[in-house]
Amino acid sequence: MNNIPTTRVRKAVIPAAGLGTRFLPATKATPKEMLPVVDKPAIQYVVEEAVSAGLEDVLMVTGRNKRPLEDHFDRNHELESALTRKGDEERLAKVQESSELATMHYVRQGDPRGLGHAVLCAAPHVGDEPFAVLLGDDLIDPRDPLLARMLEVLTRRGGSVVALMEVDPAQIHLYGCAAVEMTEDADVVRVTGLVEKPDPADAPSSYAVIGRYVLDPAVFGVLGRTEPGRGGEIQLTDALETLARDESVGGPVHGVVFKGRRYDTGDRGDYLRAIVRLACEREDLGPEFRAWLRGFVAETAETAETAEA
Repeated sequence: MNNIPTTRVRKAVIPAAGLGTRFLPATKATPKEMLPVVDKPAIQYVVEEAVSAGLEDVLMVTGRNKRPLEDHFDRNHELESALTRKGDEERLAKVQESSELATMHYVRQGDPRGLGHAVLCAAPHVGDEPFAVLLGDDLIDPRDPLLARMLEVLTRRGGSVVALMEVDPAQIHLYGCAAVEMTEDADVVRVTGLVEKPDPADAPSSYAVIGRYVLDPAVFGVLGRTEPGRGGEIQLTDALETLARDESVGGPVHGVVFKGRRYDTGDRGDYLRAIVRLACEREDLGPEFRAWLRGFVAETAETAETAEA
């Protein structure tokens, strides 16, 4: 059973109810999704990715203290009027860009019961059609169109599609892990099983699930029957395991093996590295910033050598 979708994927779901405790105290009053990556909040990159793949209906699953997310993607008439009076068209365009990106919707998760529960909260909005899930901690470089490739695989093979990356086996305990079979496409595997954050000795592979999914709506019924798993939360991985094991439920599960540029903004070190990488590649910031960075690195190395002498 391939369960090929009869309608194209139109809707994206972005879970954004997390507390962002790894970034305290910065996230005490500011949602972690609003932390800037160069000069845009991290969440805007994710919405832009969805839109670039043709998904202009975006549902954010939020929680308490997430109102700034709604405000960011809404119009700010006072600010726009002030910029208009000043004739500052460049900044005006940047302000208006976020409010014109997509048709935005919001629903509150309520109790933080895991990623699977957050996805289940989207069921009334999504209905009986395939949809994408994009996690806000993973930024995918726009030059590496992962989501577009996943949508293409869904159209050809049906069922659900997850994004995978090969990681150091010693790090697999940080991720959901997929048991896979190769296909005729070099970047596509068939997922035969999934386990959430396994011990390295028990991991079925080094393929880690990263934060992009294209899901058959059958996942909602499975999530509704899924008992809390690791961490006492309803795990999306567990529901996908059911779909992978029994294709009659909602078609097969395939994985797109991603080898492009990914930035993990949920980790403080990776967050800083993402800012540096993206700033270096910007035409307006890159030349001057790279020159400063080379000097800073050289100065730091010289200071370290002096201290060791």
